[in-house]
Amino acid sequence: MNNLDKQYQALLQDILDNGVSKEDRTGTGTISVFGRQIRHNMQEGFPLLTTKKMAWRTMVTELLWFLRGDTNIKYLVKNDCNIWNGDAYKNYEKWYDNMAKTTPFEVPRKFTEDEFIKAIKLDDGYAEKFGELGPIYGKQWRQWSFEAGENNKGGVDQIQNLINDLKANPDSRRLMVNAWNVGELNQMVLPPCHYGFQVYTRPTTREEKITNPGKYRAISLMWNQRSVDTFLGLPFNIASYGLLLEIIAREVNMMPDQLIGNLGDVHLYNNHIEQAKEQISREPMPLTTVKHMDHLHKFESWLFDPNYGMLLRPKDFILDNYQSHPSIKAPLSN
Repeated sequence: MNNLDKQYQALLQDILDNGVSKEDRTGTGTISVFGRQIRHNMQEGFPLLTTKKMAWRTMVTELLWFLRGDTNIKYLVKNDCNIWNGDAYKNYEKWYDNMAKTTPFEVPRKFTEDEFIKAIKLDDGYAEKFGELGPIYGKQWRQWSFEAGENNKGGVDQIQNLINDLKANPDSRRLMVNAWNVGELNQMVLPPCHYGFQVYTRPTTREEKITNPGKYRAISLMWNQRSVDTFLGLPFNIASYGLLLEIIAREVNMMPDQLIGNLGDVHLYNNHIEQAKEQISREPMPLTTVKHMDHLHKFESWLFDPNYGMLLRPKDFILDNYQSHPSIKAPLSN
C-alpha cells in the first residue's frame, strides 16, 4: 500500500482547508500552515510520488551536486538540471544593473536567462565568475567554515564525519549534519530551506535479518525544513533525502528504515492551488524501488575518494518499474 502519496495528498488538503494567507519574498503570495510531519517506512518502497510524474534525474543530479561539495551551477546545467538557474540569473542581474549604473561608458547588452545559462555551460571562466551561488548546501555539508569570509576550501567535512561516526559509534546521538551556518547566511543566494538532518540506528529484528541478509542494523533519517514549497519543492525533498538515506545505508551496510520530515512553514503558492486540487484527486500507484551503482563492485569509501564525482553519476541511479500519473506543470517562484 502506498501511504506516502496519501500522506502528501492529506497535507495538500490540510493547507487548502486550514491555510492562512501570507505574503512572501517572491511577491506571489501563499496559503500556509505551520508545523507538520511526513513519515515513510523505506521498506515499503522508494519515496517517489506517483500522483504526478517526478523529474527523477533532476533530483538525483542535485543531490550528487550537494555531495560533491559543489556550489556552482555549471555541474547542474551540464547535466540538464535547471532548478537553480533562476537564483544564479538573479545574482547576474544584480551585478549587471549595478555595473550599468556605475560604469561611465556604454556597457554590453544584458544577457537573457537562456543566453546566460548557455554561457555558463560553454565557458568555464564565465561559469566561475557568474555560476557561484555562495556557501549553500554543498559547502556546508562538505566544507563547513567557522568564520564568515573564509574561502570555500578547507573546513569540516560533515558527511565524512557522519560516515566515520556511524561506523565507530552507531548509537551516538550526535549523528547530525547542519547547513544553517549563521556566519555565512548573508553570502548565500538563498538561505537553506532544509537546514539539517539527523540519523538514528538500531539493531534489526530477526525478521528483518531474514529479508535483509547481512544487515545487522537499521538506519533512519530525519530532516528539518524551515520553508516548504509543498507542491513543487516537497516531493523533491522527500525523494532526495530518501536517496541520501539509501546511499548512507549502503555505505555503512545498514538497512534503510524510517524517513521523517519535520516541516515548518508549509505553504502552497497562490498559483499552485488548482494544481494541488488536481493531484489530490488522483489515485496513488505502487511505489518504485531504486537500483543504484550495481556496476560498481567497490561502493565503499566513494565519499572519500577525490575523484568520487567522476565515479558516481546521475545515470547510475535507475528506477525499477516507476509508475505514475502524468506530470502537473506549475511555475517556480524565485
